[in-house]
Amino acid sequence: MPDFKLIYTDIINEKFPDKINNPVIRSKLNTLHTAVDVLKFNILVFGQPENTVLSKSQRLRSYDERSIRDILEYQRKNRLTNTETGSHFKISRNTIARWKCFFKL
Repeated sequence: MPDFKLIYTDIINEKFPDKINNPVIRSKLNTLHTAVDVLKFNILVFGQPENTVLSKSQRLRSYDERSIRDILEYQRKNRLTNTETGSHFKISRNTIARWKCFFKL
């Protein structure tokens, strides 16, 4: 796993020096362990991306096993369909179905 704390600290220092003193950002910076954590933190720092940027960056996302299990657990707890879960996390419903088969949930 890359050192996300170091990467985001450098980005924040360079592009958003005023946000480095924000206590919410400082606390979340220490808890970047899964892909879902990184995606949430990315939205916190940079804001919501535009639709054109979102569709292009979606292709480049990858998820670790812990993040996949967290997403599938979220779906199970909230009794969501693959489509609803996909809309919430901005993932294809087919990807979620494939994960369910792979992890036998």
